[in-house]
Amino acid sequence: MRGVDSFKAVFIHREPVDMRRGINGLSEIVQLSMKKNLMGPHLFVFCGRRRDRIKVLYFDKSGFCLWQKRLERDKFPWPRKLTEEIVQLSAQQFSWLLEGFDVWKMKPFEEIYFEKVS
Repeated sequence: MRGVDSFKAVFIHREPVDMRRGINGLSEIVQLSMKKNLMGPHLFVFCGRRRDRIKVLYFDKSGFCLWQKRLERDKFPWPRKLTEEIVQLSAQQFSWLLEGFDVWKMKPFEEIYFEKVS
């Protein structure tokens, strides 16, 4: 898989999908349900009901790529309480998700701006 930083956006499909779906089935979800550009420099991430595996779909110059990660003991943290059907993550957040961090509970420091420093 290409480096996560080489993609402009990471889109999470929040609702569980049938993990037996392959490239064609997941592409259909991206086009019809998510209404996103399938050929753009984006990652599309799907998870099943058990949350023990995710699938990542993307287009790479000459064809589609489908990548899967299966956890042996744990579950992926997933945005079940959010109301949006599609959740956008940064490349860094997606990397954290793959490492097991709940990126929806993590909060960065608030950015502050000063008019002048005294």
